[in-house]
Amino acid sequence: METVSILIRHARIVDPSRQLDRVGDLLIGSGEITAAGRLGPDRIPDGCRVIDGTGLVASPGFIDLHCHLREPGFEYKETIAAGSKAAAKGGFTTLCAMPNTDPPVDNAAMVDFIHQKARQDSLVRILPIGCVTKGRKGHELAEMEELASAGVVAFSDDGDPVYDANLMRLALIYSLDLGLPISNHCQERSLSCNGVMAEGPVATHLGLDGIPAAAEETMIARDIALAEATGGRLHVAHLSTAGSVSLVREAKARGLSVTAEVCPHHLTTTDQWVLGRKGEPTTAAGGLAYDTSTKVYPPLRGQGDVDALIQGLTDGVIDCIATDHAPHDLTSKQVTYQDAAFGISVLETALGSLLQLVHSKKLSMGAMVDRLTTGPARVLGESYSDLASLQPGTTADIVLFDPEQEWTVDTSEFESKGRNTPLEGTTLKGRVVATFASGNLIYQSAGLKFEEPHVRA
Repeated sequence: METVSILIRHARIVDPSRQLDRVGDLLIGSGEITAAGRLGPDRIPDGCRVIDGTGLVASPGFIDLHCHLREPGFEYKETIAAGSKAAAKGGFTTLCAMPNTDPPVDNAAMVDFIHQKARQDSLVRILPIGCVTKGRKGHELAEMEELASAGVVAFSDDGDPVYDANLMRLALIYSLDLGLPISNHCQERSLSCNGVMAEGPVATHLGLDGIPAAAEETMIARDIALAEATGGRLHVAHLSTAGSVSLVREAKARGLSVTAEVCPHHLTTTDQWVLGRKGEPTTAAGGLAYDTSTKVYPPLRGQGDVDALIQGLTDGVIDCIATDHAPHDLTSKQVTYQDAAFGISVLETALGSLLQLVHSKKLSMGAMVDRLTTGPARVLGESYSDLASLQPGTTADIVLFDPEQEWTVDTSEFESKGRNTPLEGTTLKGRVVATFASGNLIYQSAGLKFEEPHVRA
């Protein structure tokens, strides 16, 4: 890593925190953004390293509210070290780590462990999320005040829903006092049963058990009702259905403290991908049918759901984009579709996937960056707002990306241990060139070129 004065010049600066989208310069020094705008030679320090940002976009580093780093307990799937390298390559400078580890993050000692490992191994900022219930077993609330004092930024039993409605009610009451959101894995298992993909014609064609939209929507409706009854802070994880968008829209219209996230794969891929033809509009199964890399929870759904999610993202009903990065070892996926683990490795493909929406004019560049930066920062709270800004004096978390660069996804080049993505072999348009965390250059592509250090005349 480098800690030097660096100038990024002539980049397209997209900073939603200030509604800014214009070409300009960014000067980085001492871990902060020291100047921004069109900088004359007299404002550039001697010896400053210079990057020509012409044709590149500079934005605040991305913040991921929903990421599985698997450590401790599942280091064969992912580690904090490997996950942070994947994050840096994907433009993410802050990761909120889910607590479904072994042991789970349900006490202060585990929070301290995550913090220690992050200081030791991580290139990016790691913010632990604590369990709602002890052991994620759903029987008794975790010591939420203890977890909050230890430094968690939210609570979730991710991977398992909080089934007990009264426990969820109590957790939401605690969220008021603690000022931290409760994020539930919205799944009514009596409806999803043995389902492995979205219920619908594709599942029927392939002979696979389906998961109805109601399995997600029923739990979201319950949680919104509890949020309304308590006034608590509810964050709805990984929306996947049109009905879920409507529920969140209505909750916000009633003034409830409800926020929501969506994942890149639910915005850009459908259940058609399970047919093994990379989403081609056909009902015929291809040679790669039953590709377990498409198995994810919530499942990939139909185009109508995708369209509704994009609309919800565009109009602000959905506050942010989160990856739900869920890396797995090969043996967890090289089995039958029914037996394969749920999850997709997302950190390194998120930007390229999302830029599909920008290039097709379904989402503006400003909106995309907002949902990756200021949106998640607002969910985390005011103390994190400077991580989503390029204003001078704020932390120099910056991603520099080329929105026009085409590249082919090759999982052998992933930094993540998880190579489980249906995007293998597909061409994406848009890639990270450099990532800075607290002013340190933590990732640079082979194409990043520095000019000669600046010398004042």
